[in-house]
Amino acid sequence: MTIDLYTWTTPNGRKVSVMLEEVGLPYKEHAVNISKGEQFKPEFLKISPNNRIPAIVDSDGPGGKPISVFESGAILIYLAEKTGKLLPKDPRKRVATFEWLMWQMGGFGPMLGQAHHFLGMKEPDKYGVERYLKETQRLYGVLDRQLAKNAYVAGDEYTIADIAILGWAHRHERHKVDFKDFPSVKRWYDTLWERPAVKKGMPTLGGLNM
Repeated sequence: MTIDLYTWTTPNGRKVSVMLEEVGLPYKEHAVNISKGEQFKPEFLKISPNNRIPAIVDSDGPGGKPISVFESGAILIYLAEKTGKLLPKDPRKRVATFEWLMWQMGGFGPMLGQAHHFLGMKEPDKYGVERYLKETQRLYGVLDRQLAKNAYVAGDEYTIADIAILGWAHRHERHKVDFKDFPSVKRWYDTLWERPAVKKGMPTLGGLNM
């Protein structure tokens, strides 16, 4: 059965396309152009109540019945549990994976997104730019220290936490981050980009690379 992926070329959208490539599930992409407000269409609202991409519809859900899932972190967990991949079974490693997934969802995403917003203003707000660039640098420092001790974000295994963070790290230039200041992040980033699933899943929607 093919999974329907409703997405756009954003960090959160790319999490799911990379995940689907990694676990080897067939999927079909449906473009939801957020720059044109397509995320507010009633038909999309039915599967994503918060009007945000990505969302999926799995026709072969629990019990063989269709299920729709919204929120990128929830989708990663759902696909990991469905396939038994990229989510450790060891309780301690599993907790670490969830910790870093939530770290991304609560900070390394929302804060970087705010930096993008204020940097993109026609007349940038000095306070907003300084506040969110400072927080962006702090978060990269947290990530760099973690990766200085571990091969991957949650430890010695590649997990959904790495996939979640990668999409946002891919836009490091946009939020004014130079990887030379974060060598462990660069080592991790370059390692992940060697993975075929990352190369295929990141430039989604016909090769668009936004």
